[in-house]
Amino acid sequence: MNKIIAVVGMPGAGKTEVVKIFVESGFHRVYFGDPVFERLKREGLKINEENEKIIREKMRKEGGMDIMARLSLPKINDCLKEGNVVVESLYSWEEYKLLKEEYGDNFKVLTVYSSPKTRYERLEKRPVRSLSEDEARNRDYSEIENLHIGGPIAMSDFIIMNEGSLEELKKKVREFIRSQFS
Repeated sequence: MNKIIAVVGMPGAGKTEVVKIFVESGFHRVYFGDPVFERLKREGLKINEENEKIIREKMRKEGGMDIMARLSLPKINDCLKEGNVVVESLYSWEEYKLLKEEYGDNFKVLTVYSSPKTRYERLEKRPVRSLSEDEARNRDYSEIENLHIGGPIAMSDFIIMNEGSLEELKKKVREFIRSQFS
């Protein structure tokens, strides 16, 4: 059976870059933000950060903290028929538990870790959605307290340290993929 790997980590750790490398390596990407975009379109709302947050919080209030994972199960199952899957934007403990119950040992978690100092420097320099150090710290606290992101990180099967350059990260991820999926 094909495998599922969720890439988790705190903001600015490099998750998006890691997911890109998995996709370049032939993995099918399932993005847990897609149900939010679909609802925004259905409700005729403009796609922007403010509306995304409103809809995301509304969906979690209505459907529980695992709603994004539950709504993504059909896409995961379709993609699994074709090959391995990388999940982007798994945040909550509840999402983790749902996928673990559904897929057992075929579901693994990869944490991309960078120190807060490194992440805050990256987030401040980001060309899109940059954050000051205070904003980044507040986002960290919010994800830990409200989204329960600590659970998936604590239960991670693998960790990639990302304190260096993008090229170093790419090299580590490609080696990881070779060692785990070849």
